[in-house]
Amino acid sequence: MSRKDLMSSPESGLWSQAGETLSEKTALKEFGLSYEEIVKAIKAGKLQYRMQSVFGNPFIRLLRREVEGLVKAKKGDNFFQEKKLKNELQKNNTNLRSLKRQITVLEKRKDELLKLLKKI
Repeated sequence: MSRKDLMSSPESGLWSQAGETLSEKTALKEFGLSYEEIVKAIKAGKLQYRMQSVFGNPFIRLLRREVEGLVKAKKGDNFFQEKKLKNELQKNNTNLRSLKRQITVLEKRKDELLKLLKKI
């Protein structure tokens, strides 16, 4: 496929849209893929990529939907649902810890106020 064909394909607009692409390092971290798996998928034609660099440091830019499709094929349909549930659980636990700290502070203030009331 020529460069002109790639630029005129329906997916060419995805490369410039926010959130539609990710770097290979983000794919490694977010989806638990290995670098070798990404390279194999690129060589097999399952992933489109573009080489980019920031401040002279090269990296591979991938289409998010293709990476998600690869992960779904490798790890099953439940991977994203499990990831979403784990993320929600983590946020819940964070909120609970925060609320417990607030309760502790409020109870201390309540005790101080009760002591002041007894003195009056």
